[in-house]
Amino acid sequence: MSYIEPAPIKDKENPFESMMKRFKQASHSLGLDDEIYNVLKSPDKQVIVSLPVTMDDGSIRVFEGYRVIHSNILGPTKGGVRYDMGVNLDEVKALAAWMTWKCAVVDIPYGGAKGGIRCNPREMSAGEIERLTRSYTTAMNDIFGPDKDIPAPDMGTGQREMAWMMDEYSRNQGKTVTGVVTGKPLFLGGSLGREEATGRGVMISALAAMERMKINPYKATVAVQGFGNVGSFASLLLEERGAMIVAVSDISGAYYNKNGIDIKKAIEYRNSNGGTMEGFEGAEKIGGSDILTLDVDVLVPAAKEDVITTRNAADIKAKLIVEGANGPTSANADQIINDKGIVVVPDILANAGGVTVSYFEWVQNRLGYKWTRERVNRRSDRTIRAAFSNVWATSEEYGVSLRIAAYIVAIDKVAKAYKFRGGF
Repeated sequence: MSYIEPAPIKDKENPFESMMKRFKQASHSLGLDDEIYNVLKSPDKQVIVSLPVTMDDGSIRVFEGYRVIHSNILGPTKGGVRYDMGVNLDEVKALAAWMTWKCAVVDIPYGGAKGGIRCNPREMSAGEIERLTRSYTTAMNDIFGPDKDIPAPDMGTGQREMAWMMDEYSRNQGKTVTGVVTGKPLFLGGSLGREEATGRGVMISALAAMERMKINPYKATVAVQGFGNVGSFASLLLEERGAMIVAVSDISGAYYNKNGIDIKKAIEYRNSNGGTMEGFEGAEKIGGSDILTLDVDVLVPAAKEDVITTRNAADIKAKLIVEGANGPTSANADQIINDKGIVVVPDILANAGGVTVSYFEWVQNRLGYKWTRERVNRRSDRTIRAAFSNVWATSEEYGVSLRIAAYIVAIDKVAKAYKFRGGF
């Protein structure tokens, strides 16, 4: 029997501390009282489970799984489940809090949660991943529920894992419960428009910011760091609206073409090449981290957290950063970015298209009725535009960055709900 050791924290400034610095700054600007500050700074519940799984060779490995419930003040909690070797409690706590703020910013009636299992799904067979997923779901049987806590896909998980989670939860309940997870396959209650929802939200946020900054999308150059689901859809949709995508990157490196990359060809190549851009001939290969400091109008970090730090923030040349990933900018880098006059559409706004359409999926499951793709997109676009306008106006009112403005909008909403519910 082997045991997967908990992941170490990479830096002194871990993701939870990064989130807390922004939360503290926004709370101060808002004049939040101590009672609600202390309630909101701490997660409601932190669950850690050991998951023994029989591997294909007959051995048993014990994985560590997490689920953090940050807040259910606004409604049932919502958040993805991440399968990655870097998963640790501080990361999951930060992501759960971000989900609370993200749901509040786009005005959907959810609280925030997040889950994860420390594993490397690339080194596991489908059978091993299925057994791990079902074990995790059973361990979280009292946590999950369509009126309590609703998981979704995240890094390393997708429709397949959500189908297994829905099935295992349903077996434990003795009935089919489609609304317990979102991000499911269409034929199991998934929503049209969900696959591209996060990237679409990035596109809508980017265009809204460009409009206010007087950047012409038809003359704009864009670099997208991370060419997975979010990055590739954001690239494709921005290209369709006139922007030139001059660079993309993935785990194999970064690819640059000053005359623009044909995103459809890049996606087709990636899909036929084992999921990576290695060997792509439509662009020259450059250093993976060099994509962040290219001379472009718009930078979309759409991979992992803490890629923009005090080490490289001063070298960023983009006028606009639209955060497709969760926490791609460390809190210590914020001031450097702000001093350079770079506008940042923060993660809790820019990538909230995913949770918005997840909410629509849950609503459709509860109604027992499926919406058209056009209806989903129309409502999602309207939600993101309204949230962006609200955050932009709050930024001007308080004289703060869009990031702190987004936190102010979110914290204010949750604080008011807390007070009107009568506290605890």
